[in-house]
Amino acid sequence: MHSPSHYVRLGYLKWRLRRLNGYLQRTAHCPEVQRQRLMEKISLNQDSQFGREHQFSSIRTVEDFRARVPVANYESYRPYIEEVKNGNSGALFGPGTEVLMFSMTSGTTSQAKYVPITNHFFQEYRRSWNYWGLATFRDHKDLLSKYTLTLASDWDQFQTPAGISCGSISGLAAETRPRITNSLFILPNALLKVKGAENKQYASLRVAIETPQIGMIVTANPLTLIHLARLADDEKERLIRDVHNGTLSDHVDVPAGVRQAIKKRSNGPNRSRAKELDKIVERTGHLHPKDFWPEMSVVSVWMGGSVAAYLPTLRKYYGDVPLRDHGLSASEGHMTSPMQDESCAGLLDYESHYFEFIPVDEHGTPNPTVLEAHELEVGQSYFLLMTTLSGLYRYDIHDVVVCNGFIGRCPRLTFLNKGAHYSSMTGEKLSEVQVTQAIGQAFEDLGLDIEHYSLVPVPGDPAYYQLLVEEQLGSDAAQRLANQVDQRLSEVNCEYEERLQGNRMGGVVVKSVPEGTWETHRQQQTSGEGNDNYAYKHPFLAAKPELAERFRSLTDATS
Repeated sequence: MHSPSHYVRLGYLKWRLRRLNGYLQRTAHCPEVQRQRLMEKISLNQDSQFGREHQFSSIRTVEDFRARVPVANYESYRPYIEEVKNGNSGALFGPGTEVLMFSMTSGTTSQAKYVPITNHFFQEYRRSWNYWGLATFRDHKDLLSKYTLTLASDWDQFQTPAGISCGSISGLAAETRPRITNSLFILPNALLKVKGAENKQYASLRVAIETPQIGMIVTANPLTLIHLARLADDEKERLIRDVHNGTLSDHVDVPAGVRQAIKKRSNGPNRSRAKELDKIVERTGHLHPKDFWPEMSVVSVWMGGSVAAYLPTLRKYYGDVPLRDHGLSASEGHMTSPMQDESCAGLLDYESHYFEFIPVDEHGTPNPTVLEAHELEVGQSYFLLMTTLSGLYRYDIHDVVVCNGFIGRCPRLTFLNKGAHYSSMTGEKLSEVQVTQAIGQAFEDLGLDIEHYSLVPVPGDPAYYQLLVEEQLGSDAAQRLANQVDQRLSEVNCEYEERLQGNRMGGVVVKSVPEGTWETHRQQQTSGEGNDNYAYKHPFLAAKPELAERFRSLTDATS
């Protein structure tokens, strides 16, 4: 027997599904909608400093747009964004645009990227996620009678000189949910303020484990959920005691206000639930989510790219529950929405941002082919460019996607990997520029004279990086170098630091390779007909999968 609130939510869902159906039907007009969205963005910001400098007022066609605005990376926009951070929104935005916050992520250099989240952008961002959510609830209507556990981060971690909040857009989305759906989410928004991965995950578990009725878990990285499951098992005695007593353990460092919010959310001592959890441990020897949340309908995480390697471990802890890919998303925007379980292919969000695509083989060339969404070919891979209401135009996010097919005239895309000069096993988005800067500084710190090296990604549980050097270092010297490299990488890449501290990545491991390895590699790379020996670039970051595998085999052979 369902509660009255279930039927209210069901009616709301049916009403909202009309929007989803309309969205799917309008894919037949993807080219027209995409160009309309582009011109709306141009018109909205034509009176900005950037708009005037690039003659937005005279742009009438896609060709005009491409002629006036070059393909660019974040560094091209940094001077304008610095102006916005200091209170001059007119550097990037026209009248009527409000900057709500800056979403932060790792940049190509040591400086973090600050992505402006405007009122107009946030409206599109939420609408895009709503389509994903509607499709998920359409396929799992039982979620209307269960709780959703969403792990998000604070959107107001600190402020710019102009008083604009900086943090994670996921937190802003959590705090501005519609009232009719907010009761579906089990965690109080006060938890967003908890600092430290261990503190936040324990506090989240403490709240959510009190009920078996968790229907969906939502977070981007599967490693987050693997760590959550292991934390539950490691802390099972403390968790069960907290549930039994209606407390939150003193070992968790949370503000008093958060403790009060958690206490308010709890119904006090819950001896019956504690007894259920005790029986699970007696029966299985563990406390795993698949046992204490047996009513799970779906788990939402990234499934594509390198994180796919963690899905078997995820299923070990969460059981045979269907997985729903998060879609391609970043601080810069939500780009695709998978419309079914167990599929990485997501429908391009054609109604929000304007997208362009460059074939992989032509990326970085002087005059590459640039395609619109409807012009892609099934089975072909592309670098994706975004034009958004965050003030980013023809922005090269360095994501490589493959076209899996179409709905109407809108492509379904799967994320493959970051570009050639990036590595991102767990979302750390480490660039070769950061690698050379950090490791060069680490060598200087320790007085080491090492000319060539390569940092190699090693997928695993946890993932980590190997630093390959030809020099023979003793174990103590190798460990000192590894620690120093971790410190310096954390300084230049906030995502790397967060994953290292949250135990989602292991620290760097220094390995010695045979003398002459780098010269042999150079000769192999330049021996082919037409290759230019003078154009050879040493791979300080072995980001390409085939190169990483080859370099990893060197250490296996040495071992």
